[in-house]
Amino acid sequence: MQSKDEPDILKLMQLEIEFLRKRLRGMAMISRGIVPNLVLSKRAVKKMLSAASQYLADETGEAMLGFIVENDTPEGLPTIYVLDTISPDETAIRRSHTFQQGDALQDEIIWWLQENWHFHRERYRGSEVLPDRFDVPLRYLGDWHKQPGSMIQPSHGDLMTALSWLDDDDLDMDYLLVPIVTVGYAPIIGDSDLAVNYITVPMDNGTDMRVDWWYIHRDVRVFQPVHPQIVEEDVLPQMMKYAWHVVLPDRLTSETLAMADDGLLVRTLFYECDGEVPLEFCFFAIRQGARSFLLFVTQHDYPHSRPRAYSAPFTSDLDLMDPVATFQKLWAVAEPVEDPPDWQWSSDKYLIDYLVAIEVAMGLRQPVKLDIPVLLDEIDPDAGPSQRVLDAHRFDPSHDDETDGDGPGQA
Repeated sequence: MQSKDEPDILKLMQLEIEFLRKRLRGMAMISRGIVPNLVLSKRAVKKMLSAASQYLADETGEAMLGFIVENDTPEGLPTIYVLDTISPDETAIRRSHTFQQGDALQDEIIWWLQENWHFHRERYRGSEVLPDRFDVPLRYLGDWHKQPGSMIQPSHGDLMTALSWLDDDDLDMDYLLVPIVTVGYAPIIGDSDLAVNYITVPMDNGTDMRVDWWYIHRDVRVFQPVHPQIVEEDVLPQMMKYAWHVVLPDRLTSETLAMADDGLLVRTLFYECDGEVPLEFCFFAIRQGARSFLLFVTQHDYPHSRPRAYSAPFTSDLDLMDPVATFQKLWAVAEPVEDPPDWQWSSDKYLIDYLVAIEVAMGLRQPVKLDIPVLLDEIDPDAGPSQRVLDAHRFDPSHDDETDGDGPGQA
């Protein structure tokens, strides 16, 4: 007869066997010196140099983004490609012996770049535009950070942080890069054939920045040095330009609040509207009881580039809590909206200005009324100037019959 505790015991035994398997694998990797190849884009190195140069007296750091290509060599070793680094937002704390990443902006940028890369892969898979080896997800690879003095190795705190990330099943990460940046080195003269785990880059102040590259695997659980190779940017896939909603978050807030304050239900998302990357950042808005939505499509360089407006009918099967699914249905039936007469876009205008102009042209709202002082003559045609009165007369620029040839319409 089977005990009720046997399934739990079997599960514990399986977990223990898996734990030992990973440890043995990790020991074998250390003993054989198994580490991945590491390829750095010059773009990433330049951005590291720029950030380190701005904070010479304080610690700083950035997130890294790139690819992990498995079995990328005849020996079956993977290659890690570092394509870009991403600065933290204004919540980052930088002190002489302390650095804490902000994460709101970095997360938004990483999400934007990953979504664009995903669409690029879907669009160009199997073509010369996308080499097969790079048909892999764009991934967060770890953080580099600048340490004081000559501390070229990750600290114990860095190890604990790295292990907590690798042990988080939700993150699904086997590898992590933890490069350490230090500054103030005398320039190195001449080249060396030694395979070292660091690079040096000249700084404007006559010294060198040094970056020591360390790698940790979830089964090995200790940092291992890894030798980097720097390549030109055009050898590797290029990252998409950052979208305006990422670099101008205050503008996005103002855009959304302005439409909400005007009584509209507003949702935002990025979406592929023209078949190419970068993706477009889109709004859809509707008033209570309205029969149609207005959709606004903006390019990555908005507000320098003009938005495009579309109209789509309201249907009862829309789930407004799911912006992507809703926009997909609306976009499938959307029709372009012609710009109102005499309308011109400029970067100091907002979407609410465009929306109001469209609604006025459609007859859905009245033009804005202006309070303009108007001089009116008394009924007596012989009245002198002393009998002229100043009356606050509401002037509607859309009605010519409210003025004569000498009225404010001629001003």
